[in-house]
Amino acid sequence: MDVVDLREFYRSRLGHTTRRLIANRLRPKTGSLAGSTVMGLGYAVPYLEDLAGEARCSLAFMLARQGVIHWPAEGAVNSALVDECDLPLLESAVDLAIITHGLELTDAPDEMLKEVWRVLAPQGRMLLVVPNRRGLWARFDTSPFGYGQPFSRPQLSQLLRDAQFSVVSWAQALYLPPSGRGLFLSSAGAFETLGSRLMPAVSGVVIVEAVKQVYAISTGKRVRRLVPRLRPALVQLPARRDGR
Repeated sequence: MDVVDLREFYRSRLGHTTRRLIANRLRPKTGSLAGSTVMGLGYAVPYLEDLAGEARCSLAFMLARQGVIHWPAEGAVNSALVDECDLPLLESAVDLAIITHGLELTDAPDEMLKEVWRVLAPQGRMLLVVPNRRGLWARFDTSPFGYGQPFSRPQLSQLLRDAQFSVVSWAQALYLPPSGRGLFLSSAGAFETLGSRLMPAVSGVVIVEAVKQVYAISTGKRVRRLVPRLRPALVQLPARRDGR
């Protein structure tokens, strides 16, 4: 899906419900963002608007294959078209990264995660939303989560471990069928409550909270002790003629 399709989906009734259900899962994990720099990668605009209002700076980076839209509607433009494996930021510039409609649509998920790790500050956090391989939403193209590569929890765990992220928590969302019918949408809350209790493994999306790990590296130099190879020998001097 390109960025126009993504925008139109979130303007639909199903899109509004999807945004609300996912934002409800993300909100407890964001905490206070006052003074923080928040980066959205993929198509994270709906969630930046819901969650990052108090952040010092919010950036919306969109994948080159999707296209880009002007965001926000008023004021300075904070959106840009980027290569997800070569982000236009210095190291340690971001406090929180929110990634939706991103990891499943890239050809190099491992490289993308390593690049996110690079731009995150030490102990910076990432909230990753991806379609669940075992869920119903990955099987239908009625939503953006039906496109790209879905993931299972073991697959995500391995990718995050390889990119030097430590998983903090897991969450699930979207248990209702991916349909815009009024009956399903009006019962979305009941679907979420029952699904999370009875069938937690078949949610539409998996949400991962992960933190950037920075491992200590010893840079001290070893002190070399100089030990002479030959031990000095005492030499007996000849006696002086005066007997001294």
